[in-house]
Amino acid sequence: MEGARCSGATRPSRPRCVVSPTAGGPVASQTEIDAMRRAIDAARTVGRTLPNPPVGCVLLAPDGTELAVGVHRGAGTDHAEVDALKQAGDRARGATAVVTLEPCDHTGRTGPCTRALLDAGVARVVHGSSDPAEGAGGAKALIDAGVDVESGVLVDETDELIRFWAFRHVHGRPFVTWKYAATLDGLSAAPDGTSQWITSQTARRDVQQFRAECDAIMAGTNSVLTDDPRLTVRDDDDRPLPYDRQPLRVVVGESKIPQYYRVLDRVAPTRLIQSRDPHEVLGLLNEAGIHHVWLEGGPRLAGAFWGAGLIDRVIGYLAPAMLGSGRAALEGEATTLADIRPIAITDLSMVGPDIRIIGTPGRAPREDMD
Repeated sequence: MEGARCSGATRPSRPRCVVSPTAGGPVASQTEIDAMRRAIDAARTVGRTLPNPPVGCVLLAPDGTELAVGVHRGAGTDHAEVDALKQAGDRARGATAVVTLEPCDHTGRTGPCTRALLDAGVARVVHGSSDPAEGAGGAKALIDAGVDVESGVLVDETDELIRFWAFRHVHGRPFVTWKYAATLDGLSAAPDGTSQWITSQTARRDVQQFRAECDAIMAGTNSVLTDDPRLTVRDDDDRPLPYDRQPLRVVVGESKIPQYYRVLDRVAPTRLIQSRDPHEVLGLLNEAGIHHVWLEGGPRLAGAFWGAGLIDRVIGYLAPAMLGSGRAALEGEATTLADIRPIAITDLSMVGPDIRIIGTPGRAPREDMD
């Protein structure tokens, strides 16, 4: 809904917007659309902000001149609008705020952005995504106060920006990414259980970039006992990031993990969950405020989540090698081709010598017949 005018309907549905120059006021100008792209780019540079969304804001003077670019850097820090307003100072009066997410109308660790925008004298707000969480209602509050609001500008791009954060608020559970590494014949471990390393160092560095997006890294007890993984985010020199930048390590299963295993060290926080039910696991993580789970090992745990329909994205790394025998990347209960679950490929890339495939799981043919 690029350049839509918002009439300020109440939540939880999106504000009603009309994509038309006749909607009662001007739709977003090219200058504002260009500013939205800069706001999106700014938000992408910050890295993980969970449990808060990544947000960017560009302040424009009445003549279209850029006054400031603000970003949100994580829980407890200034929201993007406030960051930009502080930079602009008195120049913000009469300005247009172009922000990737609907300004919040909620008091949490910080005050509502709607109040900050009104106090600064901002005359117009152009935003992308609508807020699905407790901060919703900002567009209506601004409209009621006499501010001109445009909603849904570059919304596909801004929705993608907050994809993982918004998913939990819409679906009531964390988003789950399953990552696996396998040979070309689909095996992730040799018959003796060894699996380090199937893919190249280049691929393993690539994995760290994806891990850094998440706020939880999950593995099963069997995988942890076999491989003694660190389950941490590390830099290019294989050094762990600081403790406060590490996702929660989650180990699922009933086997006891000895205290000397690396997953129980003090490099990152760890939670042990003794459960075989993927729904229960995600329920507990949802209660803990987790938005994005990186599911990494092993095939039994992945199979349980796959069978429950609780995997939202698949990232597979295929090494140019064959094992011939060993453990498959996924253990499940499929008995016929009617149980096959397709994956819509969204990205296919070479990462060093390996192939990286990213996709979204679909429904099994049998489910479509139900």
